[in-house]
Amino acid sequence: MTALSEQAPAKINLGLTLGPPREDGRHLLVTVMQPVTLMDRVRLLPAALGTGTDEVVCAGVQGENLALAALAAFRARTGWRGAPVRLEIDKRIPVAAGMAGGSADAGAALRLAARAAGVRDDELLREIAAGLGADVPAQVRPRRYLATGAGEELRALPDAAPFGVLVVRSERELATADVFREADRLGLPRARAQLEAREAELVAALAAGAALPPAELLLNDLEPAAVSLVPELAWTLDDVRGTGASQAHVCGSGPTVIGLYPDLERARAAAVMLSGRRPAPIAAEPWYRGLSGGERPSGPGRGA
Repeated sequence: MTALSEQAPAKINLGLTLGPPREDGRHLLVTVMQPVTLMDRVRLLPAALGTGTDEVVCAGVQGENLALAALAAFRARTGWRGAPVRLEIDKRIPVAAGMAGGSADAGAALRLAARAAGVRDDELLREIAAGLGADVPAQVRPRRYLATGAGEELRALPDAAPFGVLVVRSERELATADVFREADRLGLPRARAQLEAREAELVAALAAGAALPPAELLLNDLEPAAVSLVPELAWTLDDVRGTGASQAHVCGSGPTVIGLYPDLERARAAAVMLSGRRPAPIAAEPWYRGLSGGERPSGPGRGA
């Protein structure tokens, strides 16, 4: 088997409406998941001679790795008996930052395993992904999705006109479960009827490929919980707004803060304005299938 490689783009949430928990403990939600050009690279290679099991190598990340769990789940579900393999992850997406970095790697691992095994069944891959975590199904074939349920029910949305994204990372980490628990403590979840209304509003707003939803639909209901756990995020949000961002909010469960701009150049200018921060901010833009084999949508606000 020759080495295979896949891009694993991070995702940002364009608004997140939080609902009550389901019987399985996961919260209902409505959000738009948008992949961006901040990404990991995942390679699948034959394992070294004498290695009896699959392995993963990801510099700087310790403990269990969701990509390795994805590979094990793929073998169990499909019965693939290929020789042991080695997953190498070039990590660029910040860890425990609300950007689905582990889920992106798991999605890439499933694509790589499917290529190695000759499996051409995306629905099967999404079923496997759903057992790994709510963010993983959207990473099987990354694109812009409206995500409902606990994030695993996906509706593909048209690719958006380009816009700029400033990614401001934190030295702190936040566990997703902790943020959801804090959201419950603060009484943030909304009624189911509000989620249904928000779903309809987002579909209508983005049906024609608009770059962003209206500002009132970009609110992240998890943001107060993230700020409660990491109070300095309030200062980061103010800093990002001070660069001229049209919108600034905590991404997903945090603690990453994102700023949104009309184009990539303005996001780059904002990154320069905040270049004294550590970790240094990163300018990005929406990731399209075109960036690895298709065409990027054209339209106002396209970055250089």
